[in-house]
Amino acid sequence: MTTSPDKQAPKVDTALLRRLANTVRGLSIDGIEAANSGHPGLPLGCADFAVTLWYHFLRYNPADTHWPGRDKFILSGGHGSMLLYSLLHLAGFDLPMEELKNFRQWGSKTPGHPEVHLTPGVETTTGPLGQGFANAVGFGLADKMMAARVHRDNFSPFDSYIYCLCSDGDLMEGVAMEAASLAGHLGLGNLIYLYDDNDITLDAPTSFTFSGEDTAKKFDSIGWHVQKVDGFDHQAIANAIVAAQAEKERPSLILCKTIIGFGSPSKAGTQHVHGSPLGAEEAKKTKEQLGIPQEAFFVPEADRAAWAARGEELKKAYDAWHASVEANRAAHPDAIKALEGYFKGDIPADLHTRLPKFDPAKPIATRKASEAALRAIGAEVPFLVGGSADLSGSTFAIVEDTRVDRGEFKGRHIFFGVREHGMAAVVNGMVNHGAFRAFGATFLTFSDYMRGAVRLGALSDCPAIWVFTHDSIFLGEDGPTHQSVEHAAALRAIPGLIVLRPGDAVETAEAWVAALREKRHPSALILTRQNLPVYDRASPEFATMGSLFEGGYVFRKESKASHIDGILIGTGSELHLCVEAARELEAAGQSIRVVSMASWELFDRQPADYRAGILPGAITKRLAVEAGVSMGWEKYIGSKGGTVCQDRYGASAPAKVLAEKFGFTVDNVVKAFGAL
Repeated sequence: MTTSPDKQAPKVDTALLRRLANTVRGLSIDGIEAANSGHPGLPLGCADFAVTLWYHFLRYNPADTHWPGRDKFILSGGHGSMLLYSLLHLAGFDLPMEELKNFRQWGSKTPGHPEVHLTPGVETTTGPLGQGFANAVGFGLADKMMAARVHRDNFSPFDSYIYCLCSDGDLMEGVAMEAASLAGHLGLGNLIYLYDDNDITLDAPTSFTFSGEDTAKKFDSIGWHVQKVDGFDHQAIANAIVAAQAEKERPSLILCKTIIGFGSPSKAGTQHVHGSPLGAEEAKKTKEQLGIPQEAFFVPEADRAAWAARGEELKKAYDAWHASVEANRAAHPDAIKALEGYFKGDIPADLHTRLPKFDPAKPIATRKASEAALRAIGAEVPFLVGGSADLSGSTFAIVEDTRVDRGEFKGRHIFFGVREHGMAAVVNGMVNHGAFRAFGATFLTFSDYMRGAVRLGALSDCPAIWVFTHDSIFLGEDGPTHQSVEHAAALRAIPGLIVLRPGDAVETAEAWVAALREKRHPSALILTRQNLPVYDRASPEFATMGSLFEGGYVFRKESKASHIDGILIGTGSELHLCVEAARELEAAGQSIRVVSMASWELFDRQPADYRAGILPGAITKRLAVEAGVSMGWEKYIGSKGGTVCQDRYGASAPAKVLAEKFGFTVDNVVKAFGAL
């Protein structure tokens, strides 16, 4: 179904757009040939509709790449990165020709797939297919949520669009379809996707794998506005984009029928042009067929002039946007405060002093302590938003009871549905948008479903927050399919991810502050289903050395200042086992230190002298206790230390029975320590 636009599409100059598109094709061919590596098929096939979008519709400012009022362009088919780099260069972004010549080379700003933290103008890191598609949903949701907070009569700074170029491969990925379903449900009418519908994937024609479904009908059925156009017809593309802009209640998918590797005499329309350079001879013939000069990295001066003229038009829109902000500063100070404050993203310096107090007489699960902390912190940090993958009543990851819903975006709690991977990629998009610190929550065992997005967030300096509850065999009767064993270790293996496994309610509240303090790194809070003791920090027994903010610290000091007989190291629900075991060992005359190692990553950041003070090298009798696999603990226990860990799957039984059967008891910890 096509919506009748409330404005007319521009009358495009087909000859100009074809010339601009061919220049993009030439730059893409040359960059890939220079690297002898890359994917020419997408740039050759998509250049016409991409140039139509960039030249006539996309709002941007190369001098202010994070301008909140800009449109966003996301290349979900990140393998076609030379298309994006060519456009960024021509449009005036800080991506000089030398960077195009250094495509895929060490130290360049033009890596094989777009990376948001490296290249000006790249909105999000894409590459694994489907991720960019879902990220774009996060951008669209964030814009809608900001509009609900900021827009007033005659003041609408977030009337922008999120454009996404997606591919056949993207639409095969489950993460994309999870996000597409959510976008249709929420009615994100600011999303416009241009689908490179070319019938080819890397291996073979899509008829081998993707022929039993009608993409247009599928998207229509989940609430999308769908159009089909010839991907080489510039006027038809412009008309379709205008119609998509007019559709306010549904996200839009424009199926652009293209030919992969368009212009290549012997490879166009085949999988052979997807992921390998054309080769010198085929590149020469392709340029001949398209009428592109053979000179490498050639850009006609007329193209430079055309893009510069477009830039001047966009600068007027940019200036008008800022003028509107200033004009409304006095009339709508709350809106301007939100606009500027959300993007600044500062948390109160003393946030750690505003955390809820917990009663040492009342044990509490760290998932429930997290809820109390999250609600208290949310009152101080209005840009903190998020939700769960259909588990709000179990994870308790609720910042506020105001729901985000179709047509109502003022809320803060997002119901993501049973879509863990989609949730994670959408959250990454919301955080990369810049206005929100967003979190997503589910059971720890389902972090496996999210891993692709969690890894990309860590790789791209995207400080999302993940809340993983029901963190071990102590989930109990649901059994080993839901009991996490290897998951904490798997998350710790992701470079750049801060993993926090707090041992009681106080540490849990501090873990939220630690996560919010991270400006570049995502964080994962690992929380319990079962109640745990709350320790009184005012007690002399827990006069600590350091805090959770250092990652590892002395949680319970040894009884004799003159010497330490050994160290028990615990995290999460096993910290209390270490405390009780230390008490028993000390009753027998030993001086035992208990270290809370709530975050390996934060501890490893600390200066060497601090770390040596917590785990003195002379003390070789060390025992790590954690209800997860032992892998990795050798770095803290040394060659003579030991572990009480869970190096096998769990079982279906009550938690107390599992503790006894698998050795997570005070008696077993004491016995294991004595055996060192």
